[in-house]
Formats: sequence, structure tokens, C-alpha cells
Amino acid sequence: MMAKIVKGSDFKGVVDYILDKGKGTQVVAYDGLFMENKETIAMSFNIQSQINGKVAKPVGHIALSFSKEDEPRLTNRVMAGIALEYMERMGIRDTQFFIARHFDKEHIAFNRIDNNGSTISDRHERLRSTRICKELTMKYGLYIAGSKDNVKRNRLKEPDRTKYELYDILKKEVGRCGNWNVLVANLKRQGVEVSFKHKERTNEVQGVVFTKNGYRFNGSKVDRRFSYSKIDAALQRNRYNERMGMTAKVHDVAMLNRPSGSARNELFSGSLGLLNGNGSSYNAADVEASQEMAEILRRKKKRKRGMRL
Repeated sequence: MMAKIVKGSDFKGVVDYILDKGKGTQVVAYDGLFMENKETIAMSFNIQSQINGKVAKPVGHIALSFSKEDEPRLTNRVMAGIALEYMERMGIRDTQFFIARHFDKEHIAFNRIDNNGSTISDRHERLRSTRICKELTMKYGLYIAGSKDNVKRNRLKEPDRTKYELYDILKKEVGRCGNWNVLVANLKRQGVEVSFKHKERTNEVQGVVFTKNGYRFNGSKVDRRFSYSKIDAALQRNRYNERMGMTAKVHDVAMLNRPSGSARNELFSGSLGLLNGNGSSYNAADVEASQEMAEILRRKKKRKRGMRL
């Protein structure tokens, strides 16, 4: 569960947006409003907001988003209950509001001028909202999204749309490139320019900036894993894994050139026969060479023991 908070000055605009017939929206809860149609709802909001004309943005609009995984459980009653508890915890009380559902999202429209003419506080509202969303997600056993992969790209507006495009591109390219030159070249082919931040008066790189569609993002703002240091570490791991993969391939080729299991057994049995003098192809030179090698190894071991002492 996530919340996006917006404030404005046009009640008619927010009412028309939320209750657009084309969206198949359903009102699941409301209070203090004439709900005959969109015009009477906006009129109700406007009349109360005039009690306190000092507030330039009396419109409160919060969009609560839920995961598709929760859809089977999210009846109108459940969604209304979650939204009402969210509002209570946020201090949005004793005021006009309506809650409308649109598939896996619900919108809360409320008057920031309460029934007594006081302003509903927005102090640290985003920090409070993030905490409350986490608490409600845990309380109601809602799905916890693991990453940005679950964000619906088609609903995003700029610059978030471009930021998530960058996220998708970087996730793919950083995972398969082995150095910065290759990464920069691959990104450039996809319309992404890369620039580096250096420590003052030095060549030491401290950060990376990605530019796409005219928008600039520090790597860590796209995602924490895309800071300069973390990308650099990922590229080093890719190089190491590539080298290890090549070593494994060389080993596999060598194994292919070795005799099969039965062939090795035959050779091993034959060697025993030769050394025992039972085989017809006895080779004294091979035995002599083996004995000489054994003597060399014995001397080396003796010298090592002497060094330990």
C-alpha cells in the first residue's frame, strides 16, 4: 500500500477527475457533502472552504494504491475501512470527504478546512504517511512489493516515467556489462547519456549522472543500487564471474579430452599389470621414471620438514 498526497485550490477539478464516468469509479464512503452529482459535491466543498479564506490550497487529494496480489481481498467494505483508518491516523477528521474506488486504487478527496474552520495540519505529512502505510500494510496483511519492478509504468507522469525507464535499462545493462566503457556505449545506444562527478580539483570519481529525454538523475536517485560505487562494484563482479566462467570452460574442454571412465580403468589396470610384471607390454623405462619421481618428491618433503624445525 502506498499513498500519493496532492494539495490544490480547485474542488471542481478534483471531483471531476476522481468521478470521471470513464473510470468506472465507485464511491465507498463520504460525509458532509451533497452527493447528488459532481456539481453539488464541489459546491459543498467550496462553501465550507470559504469559512477560512486564508488557506490558498484547501483541496486535499490522496491516492491510495494497492497491489494486484491483494485484489481478491479488497472488497469495497475493506478498502473503505483501510482508507478511513488511514485518514484518522493522519489527523484528517471532522471534515468533509468522499472516498472513491477505482480498481486497485482509491482516492480520498477532503476539505483541508474542517467543520470548525480550522486548517488540517500538513506538517511532515509525507513522512507520517509513509510510516502509516507501512503499519496498515502489516496490520491488514497486504502484499509488500519487493522493488520498483511492480510499479505500473503506464500510470506514471514525467519525470517519473523517464526515471523508471532508466531503472529498467540500468537493471539490464549493469547486470551484463564488464566495464564502464561498454556500459556507457550500451546506454548511449538507448538514448541515455552518462556523465561523472569528480572530487574537487582531482580526477577521483564521486558520482554518476544519467540524462534521458531531457531529464537528469543522479544514479542513486534512480535506485540506491545505481550509485557510482555500487555500479562499479557490480561491473567488477561481472568481470570476475566472466573470468571464472572462461576458466570453467577451459576445464570442461580438458575433461572432454581425458579418457572415459572405462578407458581410465583399463589404463589403471594395465599399469598395475606392468608394475607387477604380469603384462606382456612391460616397460622398464616407465618403472624407472616413476621411481625417480617418487624419490624427488620424498627429498622435497624431507627438506620441508627440516625447514619447519
